[in-house]
Formats: sequence, C-alpha cells, structure tokens
Amino acid sequence: MLKSMTGYGTGSVSKDNYEIITEIKTLNSKFADITVRIPNEWSSFELIIRKQVIDALIRGKINVSIEVNNKASDATMLFDEQLLNEYYKQFKNASENLKSNETNLFGLALHAPGVLKANEVTLVADISEIINKSVGVAIANCDKFRIQEGDELRNKLLMYIQSISDLSDKIDPFDKKRISKIEEKIKISLDNISLSVDSNRFEQEMIYYIEKLDISEEKVRLANHLSYFIEVVEEDQPNGKKLGFIGQEIGREINTIGSKANDAYIQRIVVEMKEELEKIKEQVLNVL
Repeated sequence: MLKSMTGYGTGSVSKDNYEIITEIKTLNSKFADITVRIPNEWSSFELIIRKQVIDALIRGKINVSIEVNNKASDATMLFDEQLLNEYYKQFKNASENLKSNETNLFGLALHAPGVLKANEVTLVADISEIINKSVGVAIANCDKFRIQEGDELRNKLLMYIQSISDLSDKIDPFDKKRISKIEEKIKISLDNISLSVDSNRFEQEMIYYIEKLDISEEKVRLANHLSYFIEVVEEDQPNGKKLGFIGQEIGREINTIGSKANDAYIQRIVVEMKEELEKIKEQVLNVL
C-alpha cells in the first residue's frame, strides 16, 4: 500500500468539562520534522505527543496543533495583581520617556502575558488520557488521508512506468536497422580507401565494435528495474526512499542507452523516457 506524505486529520475528544481538539497537517520531507503547538500549561506532554506522532506517521514535515478548552460554566477569570502593577509601572515609565499619548495603560497591563488566567474549578482526573485519544484520532484521520493520496500517486507512478516500458519497446526496430547501417557504413568507408583487409581480422574488429554499441543488456536491466519498481509500489510498507533509489537505476540505464545508441530516432525516444522518469522522481518525493 502506497502512502503519500501529504495528509490532514483532526481529532476532538471530550471528557468532564474538557474538550481537546487536535489538528495534524503533513507535507513531504526526507526526515521526521515535527512541530507541536500546545498551551503552555500542558507543554509537559509534548515529548509524549511527539513519540506518538512519529511512531504512527514515520516521516514528513508534521505540524501538530492542540487546543484545550474548559467548558465549565463555573470557571472564572483571575488576575495576578502584583504582575499587573509591575506591567502598569513599566508601561507608564515608557510612556513618559517616549512622551506617548497612550492613555489605556491599564488595559495594556491587564492583557499582558500571565496577568489574566482561568480559575479552572473542575479538573479532569487525567487530562493526558484525553489528549492522547485526541491525538490518536487525528493521526488515524491523517493516515486515511495519506492512503487516499497514496492511491492517486500509485496510479500515476504505474502509468509513468508503463510509458517508459512502451517507449523501450519502440527502440527495437530502430536498433536492428542501426547495427546494419553501421556495418554497411564501415564497409563502404574501407572500400573507398582501397585497402586490402584481412577478412577474419575485420570480422573480429567488427564484432568488438558492435558490442560496444550494443544496448541489449541495458534494455534487459531497464526492464528488470521497471518490474522491480512495480513490485515495491505494491509492498505493504513505507517504500518512498527505495523507489527513489530504483528510479536512479532506471535513469542510469536510460542514459547509457542514449550514449551508446548513436541514432537520432533512438535519441528522441530516450528524451521521452527521461521526461517520464522526471515525472516519477517528482512524485516519489511525496511517497512515504
């Protein structure tokens, strides 16, 4: 099963007066690059969340956002009077030094960080449990999204692989004509310079020269690489990096065919094969 590294999922879990909402977004990346945003008072759970996410989603650029809401009707707001006074004094001094016309210094101080805080009367027994469940639901939904995207990637990759295979088959007619033309051209060149040539020696040299231009081995290896690529696509494990390596091997065979062909028509086919391979490389970057 092919999975994309692009994914999105949310999870909402409620218990007692708490509601935990988790949102996960993932993009492609060579490694696991995780960012977790969670209210400061629950930051101690970040390492646990990171492990939970990386164990399930493996790799990618992963953004996790967690919102913790207390729905208790008897929750009240408290303020730190000492901190409020400190902020107010600092704002007042700054205003006088800068000769500012700002008059709402109390409002600025009241909304400064740490001054206002919720008096959460009703506390859940173990908030880590519902955070874990919320993250788990978001991960499951994100994974479903990745599978759906992976199905589309799979279809595209198999289409591009089939296209390269079809293009490789088109080389055969040109390849046979190419060898005959090369042999004939060499013979005509020798006849034009009127040299007596040892026929046995000439035949040996011709065989040696033709072997250097022969692309049959490259075509066989290319077919094997294409077949192996399809096998790996159908595996039930993360295989994006392996597909990338196979793509490199496919590229080597295509390049060798192009360099040995010495034929304009085959070169055109090689260019088309390279174009399909670039599409594969682009898509593989997003495969888990």
